[in-house]
Amino acid sequence: MNFFSGGIIGLFFGFFFGAGCALALMYAIYSGGYRKAVEDSLRAEKSERYRRWLPYAEKQLAKERAGEGTGQDRKREGRV
Repeated sequence: MNFFSGGIIGLFFGFFFGAGCALALMYAIYSGGYRKAVEDSLRAEKSERYRRWLPYAEKQLAKERAGEGTGQDRKREGRV
């Protein structure tokens, strides 16, 4: 096996499998968390975590509706 074919095989196993597995893991964590959040929001009796974070989320939504946006929005628009 010469250097080129070994490099291609190394690139394939190292990058494609490595990055693919990392992305699959991140997606699984994200989708699991999202699924849990939706389940919590649909329950008749809300969980403690849901009740604790709800005022913060409502405050953020009110800020965005008022036009303040997030720090990234202000930065992008040149207001910072």
